[in-house]
Amino acid sequence: MELEEEMSTADVVLLMSSVPERTSDLVYWLDEARLRYRHGPAFPTLGGLIAHLVDSAAKVDALLRHAHLDGQKNADVRASIDPGHDQDLTRSLQEALEDFARVRRRTVDLLHGWGKAEWERTVSDPRGGDMTLLEVCRLVARHEMGHVAQIRNLSALLPEPQDLGPMRPAGVNGK
Repeated sequence: MELEEEMSTADVVLLMSSVPERTSDLVYWLDEARLRYRHGPAFPTLGGLIAHLVDSAAKVDALLRHAHLDGQKNADVRASIDPGHDQDLTRSLQEALEDFARVRRRTVDLLHGWGKAEWERTVSDPRGGDMTLLEVCRLVARHEMGHVAQIRNLSALLPEPQDLGPMRPAGVNGK
């Protein structure tokens, strides 16, 4: 499916539920140095992208829960979906991926119970105007799938570790 096509509720739920697993499949093998590697000044680190996805997942979950369960009408949708890329991964990769999967399971469980009225409920975003919760979830799915592609591309371009051979014992005076 092209992400430019109109996504149904089932498509949105499927894509959102697959992001943590796809992300994990792409990065499970990375060590600390690779997570912190920056391809250039304009590029995020892989650890930063993962931290961004984990942070966004919790904010999106809160937005959807408040709109659905509390009837909240105003929400900063963009700030929830794209909270910023300046954070670093401050915990282990495994812990971050497990948290991402756990939070997303909660969100998907919530979405599975929705009927037409819930999907069509609107929230007012200060920058984006009124949008339905389906439109919010479509934005989330497109945004996250873009980051999955970015993670795939950045991890494919990581430099190979350099093996400089065995270390020679230092002699007298370090020679």
